[in-house]
Amino acid sequence: MFLRLMISAVVVVLIGPLVLAQTHTAVTKNGEKIFQQHCVGCHGASGDGLGPDIKELIVPPANFRAPKYRTKTDMDLYLAIKQGVLFSPMHGWADRLSDQEIRDVLIYIRSLAPFNPVG
Repeated sequence: MFLRLMISAVVVVLIGPLVLAQTHTAVTKNGEKIFQQHCVGCHGASGDGLGPDIKELIVPPANFRAPKYRTKTDMDLYLAIKQGVLFSPMHGWADRLSDQEIRDVLIYIRSLAPFNPVG
């Protein structure tokens, strides 16, 4: 019994990260797809805020690569995506994206510009 438990623990330790990596990759791919479909026009393909539609905007879109946005928490970005940003062209996506899709987009944004609390 002890040997079986030890073998199971070793398998979980060795295989667990592979399963998580595959799941994270799938989420990132879904987030990338949604980002390409809905966000690139304003935020640009690399998240730099230089999308092709910015010439039509009075308020510039977020540059996720800038220190100002890399210091924002995941919750700050999640709420901005879900509810929108007051006095900006960033409208909320709660009526078009599920909570999971919003989290997927957030994970994709973080893959472009990782969180950096020191700025």
